[in-house]
Amino acid sequence: MAFLSHNAQCLEQEKEEESKMEKVDAIIIGFGKGGKTLAVDLAKRNWKVAMIERSDKMYGGTCINIGCIPTKTLVHQANETQCLTHGDKAAEKRHYTQAIDRKNVLTAMLRNKNYHNLADNPNITVHDGEASFISGNAVSVKLTNGDSLELTSEHIFINTGARSIIPAIDGVTDSKRVYTSTTIMQVEQLPKRLAVIGGGYIGLEFASMYAGFGSQVTVLDNHADFIPKEDRDVAATVKAVLEKKGVEFRMNAKTETVRDVDGAVKLSCHDTDGGYSFEIEADAVLLATGRRPETAALNLGAAGIETDSRGAIVVDSHLKTTNPHVWAVGDVKGGPQFTYISLDDYRIIRDDLFGDHHRNTEDRAPFAYSVFIDPPLSRIGLGEDDAKKQGIDVGVVRLPAASVPRAHTLEQTDGLLKAVIDKKTGKILGATLFCVDSSEVINVMAMAMKTGQPYTFLRDFIFTHPSMSEALNDLMSQPMA
Repeated sequence: MAFLSHNAQCLEQEKEEESKMEKVDAIIIGFGKGGKTLAVDLAKRNWKVAMIERSDKMYGGTCINIGCIPTKTLVHQANETQCLTHGDKAAEKRHYTQAIDRKNVLTAMLRNKNYHNLADNPNITVHDGEASFISGNAVSVKLTNGDSLELTSEHIFINTGARSIIPAIDGVTDSKRVYTSTTIMQVEQLPKRLAVIGGGYIGLEFASMYAGFGSQVTVLDNHADFIPKEDRDVAATVKAVLEKKGVEFRMNAKTETVRDVDGAVKLSCHDTDGGYSFEIEADAVLLATGRRPETAALNLGAAGIETDSRGAIVVDSHLKTTNPHVWAVGDVKGGPQFTYISLDDYRIIRDDLFGDHHRNTEDRAPFAYSVFIDPPLSRIGLGEDDAKKQGIDVGVVRLPAASVPRAHTLEQTDGLLKAVIDKKTGKILGATLFCVDSSEVINVMAMAMKTGQPYTFLRDFIFTHPSMSEALNDLMSQPMA
């Protein structure tokens, strides 16, 4: 009887604790692309939504605050620098400072707009604070004003994004001249010399951008192969174009120490191929060594939510976690870190909640990506090497960007267009476009592939002239190698 009485007391205590919690229809942790879009959709269905965001500088998510919008704004400004400054170093510095100011104004405007899109909705409450799970369907929120609250819901969505990886380099956390891709965009003075640790896509984007502004850029890449995910002919072309812009590449370069010295920063490195050590000096160092899911503060174990070896939240094809009440959206679940993938995550969840459960992560391929170097590098589907490894009888077509009339009118003739075709079916397996406006043209390629069109569809399609899109006519007309 005493045991039963104790159990009854525990049940009553749990009910009392739950009664103190605010119950809502949905809890969204993180104000990113997928989460904010989902919040508005749910609110239109009269769901009561709690949006939790720990930083008032991140309303709207990574894209508009520290990712796509500010970086591409600076890329545009960098591309204009030489036309506006004519190589005048003092003018380059002024233009860079002005570009940072323009970027700050734009991101502030978009951040404010995104906040009010949610906060002004009567069905959405924005809570400024940090959330952590206390059970499978409840979270505690430490509010920025010092208060706290507890929320419970049968529908919880994690949209906390990712953060920069800080590599284990001696002195890297002590230096005042070491930045991430987030913090370097707040530096108002153009660094004369910039060292980029990491030769991935983020590193290349910033290398190209700062070279455009007039910085002397050195990329330290600890890999032997330059952009190893790309075909070797494409990689060689990209490297040559960036080197022409003044970017220096040190491959097989392992950075061992970073030290601030006399108004600069000294990097001690080791060439893992040649077996020798070397040093370089710079005015700033950018860490471009990848990003990892932002989950540290969430207390996922309390909710029974599993993560993989890289710290990403494990989800099924409908983005459900190992807890049936919780979904993960965007970069926090690993995989491709693109804002349009986060948006598509929203579509999958919408279909899971209100549709026929048809949409899932396995049916959205192929999708394209673009790296906004100058010119931009855009890719979709299989590369030549990948297709051959799968045993496909492939045909390869190539076209120099200089062959395209529009490239000449834009005075941007660098680059290469390439497509991989299944010789048996005529279907397009993939394409890499390294040319001006490739971030737009690749979408035409994506639609052709998604709808199952043969390469002849693009070969014979009527495009406007002069345009970069019409280059697809000529590309698909080339003899297959």
